[in-house]
Amino acid sequence: MRIIRNFIAVSLAVVVFSMVDTNAQSFSGRGGQAISGIEQQVFKKINGLPNYGLFDHIAFQVKGNQVFLYGKVNSLGTRKSAERAVSRIAGVGSVVNNITNLPPSSFDDRIRRAVVRNFVNSSGVYMYLRGPSPSVRIIVENGRITLEGHVSDRGTSNLMNVLANQVTGVFSVRNNLEVTNGRDR
Repeated sequence: MRIIRNFIAVSLAVVVFSMVDTNAQSFSGRGGQAISGIEQQVFKKINGLPNYGLFDHIAFQVKGNQVFLYGKVNSLGTRKSAERAVSRIAGVGSVVNNITNLPPSSFDDRIRRAVVRNFVNSSGVYMYLRGPSPSVRIIVENGRITLEGHVSDRGTSNLMNVLANQVTGVFSVRNNLEVTNGRDR
C-alpha cells in the first residue's frame, strides 16, 4: 500500500512539473514579453498535432498575419498537418512552410533509440522526454544530433550533450537547449 501511495505522489509531481515546463515553452525567445493571440494559438495547434513527437521539432515566427514554420520532422504527415492546422487559425493570412521531412534511415533510428536509452538510464534527464509535449526534442539527421527545447539548468543541458555524444555512430551533437529558470551555472 505504501508503494502505491509513493507512486501516486511521484506521478502527480511529474504531471504538475510537466504542466509548468510546457507553459515555459510558450514564452521562449520573447524576453519576457507577452505573446500575441495568434502566437498562442499557433503554439497550441503545433503541440496538439497527433503525430508531433519526441523526434520532431517545429518552430514558428509570426509577422503580421503571416506565419513562418521552420524545423525538421521525422513523423510522416506532420509537415502538412502543421501547415493545415495553422492555416485554419482566425487571423492567419498565409503560412510559409519551411519544415523539412527527415529522410527515413535505419541508421538514424538506431541512434534515436540509443539516445533515448542513455537519457532514460540517467537520473533526472528522462523527465524532459515525457508527456505529449516533451520539453526536449531529439533531431537525428544523417548521424548528426540536434537537441532542441528547454531544461531547468545548465548542468542538465551539459549532461544531455555528453550522453548524446556517447552514442556509437554519432558524428556530431548540436546542443540548442535553452535554460528556462534564468540562472546559467
